[in-house]
Amino acid sequence: MGDIKGFLKVKRQPVKYRPVCERVKDYRETAMLRSEKDSGLQASRCMDCGTPFCHWGCPIGNYIPEWNDLLFRGQWQKAFTLLSATNNFPEITARLCPAACEYSCVLGINDEPVTIRQNELEVIEYAFKTGLVKPRPPRKRTGKEIAIIGSGPAGLACADQLNQAGYMVIVFEKDQRIGGLLRYGIPDFKLEKQILDRRLEILRKEGVVFVGGMQVGKDYPAGNLMKDFSAICIACGSRVPRDLKIEGRQLKGIHFALDYLIQANKRLSGEKIAIDELIDAKDKKVVVIGGGDTGADCTGVAHRQGAKRVVQIELLPKPPECRTPDYPWPSYPLLYRTSTSHEEGGIRQWSVSTKKFTGRNGRVEKLLCQRLAQEPGEKEFEIEADLVILALGFLHPEHSGLTRDLGLEFDTKGNVKTNEDYMTNIESVFAAGDARRGQSLVVWAISEGRRAADRIDGYLKTSRHGIQGC
Repeated sequence: MGDIKGFLKVKRQPVKYRPVCERVKDYRETAMLRSEKDSGLQASRCMDCGTPFCHWGCPIGNYIPEWNDLLFRGQWQKAFTLLSATNNFPEITARLCPAACEYSCVLGINDEPVTIRQNELEVIEYAFKTGLVKPRPPRKRTGKEIAIIGSGPAGLACADQLNQAGYMVIVFEKDQRIGGLLRYGIPDFKLEKQILDRRLEILRKEGVVFVGGMQVGKDYPAGNLMKDFSAICIACGSRVPRDLKIEGRQLKGIHFALDYLIQANKRLSGEKIAIDELIDAKDKKVVVIGGGDTGADCTGVAHRQGAKRVVQIELLPKPPECRTPDYPWPSYPLLYRTSTSHEEGGIRQWSVSTKKFTGRNGRVEKLLCQRLAQEPGEKEFEIEADLVILALGFLHPEHSGLTRDLGLEFDTKGNVKTNEDYMTNIESVFAAGDARRGQSLVVWAISEGRRAADRIDGYLKTSRHGIQGC
């Protein structure tokens, strides 16, 4: 490392955010970039630790100590080259990944870990700002066409890898615009869509073809798909939401989180929503059921829409603020975390079970809840609500349409079943991302897409569909 004592001289500089009073009035990103000088200082904290467990904690195996050293030395272009060698979309992971690498940082054993995620963001944004990120179309094409179903992070990573290998890649997306949940499921205050669009433009110039508004299995028959392409990758995500089937669920004003977030993103991009379909938190008492990241995103959107009050409840107990023996270093711990949305206001309650919804004239007005924690006080209580958002996670990919028409098998959890080579029970049909793995992190989706691309490439080179010498 450039400064083997850097971690002794420099303290961790946490991410700086725009003031709450300012950011709740818009949907621009909350996080702020650092100066190049501060980035170099933070990179100097990366130790010469011998065995960098950050590699172990990163699903895509980023060369973290190496590009931190280059960043410290001011060699930004080399740092970008090394970062891009393992990560197709560092500008996305640096904004959305929970940074498992930081929880496995050796320095984190007895000090605060290196700001790996922020360092990654600084490198990739420098690369875009200085023109280092540019289209690099493959020099040679194999003559084979591959279909990717779904344009989320897994589908995009798979498409990028296969395109660079010389295949003609067509990405089908059922929504009108490309990006999957990166576009429709993530609020702009975490990922502004111009960040996604500039990457998509690079991919287009490199030769990837995107077809939006095309639901494969309905608009494009599965039989045609099998005939038209040498290989297919199912990367449609895990979109079937977990429901809360209790008394009063039929009342109006109760919505799934993804429906709420998708609509909010569409409205922000200028798409018109019919009045009778509008889900708006303005002047409403909002209750978000579910304490995860999706619930936090809904909380942040509700703040910006002008909610009168936001309460987020979680069935599980409040996590500890420090590691417990159940999650020793270098594992990713279950900890109490506060997002930017929580800093903006609202109430969080833990160990709360929702027993039923009540209301009048067909609309929800209250939740009857029960406290599960063994604490003194009233066990049952009510929460007033004009709008209820169910952020309870997702079960599995849809089992209708394309997956049904292709005759794909599912595992015990309802995910698309594959072998170790990511191939389904149908030859030449592969699967990657949440559709195969189940609901997971964006960095895992990118890892899945990269691995599936490698297996597809190997299959086409060795099977009867392959081309010699590609």
